[in-house]
Amino acid sequence: MRISTRCQVTIPKALRNRFGMNHKMEVEMTPAPKGILIRKRAAAEHPVDRVHALVGRGGSTDEYLEKIRGR
Repeated sequence: MRISTRCQVTIPKALRNRFGMNHKMEVEMTPAPKGILIRKRAAAEHPVDRVHALVGRGGSTDEYLEKIRGR
């Protein structure tokens, strides 16, 4: 592998297939003693699960947006 002029790295197809990776997936890069560890990012909570509990509770739309943005 090489790092492109835009600092991008292509993960070889055999590795993508082996680990079930695709173009929509997010990865985490973590420093390791001998280099960098690349891992699939843990699955995020489904958006419906986040808003399901809010239905019928009222509250400010602005407060909800700040909460889901992690602020």
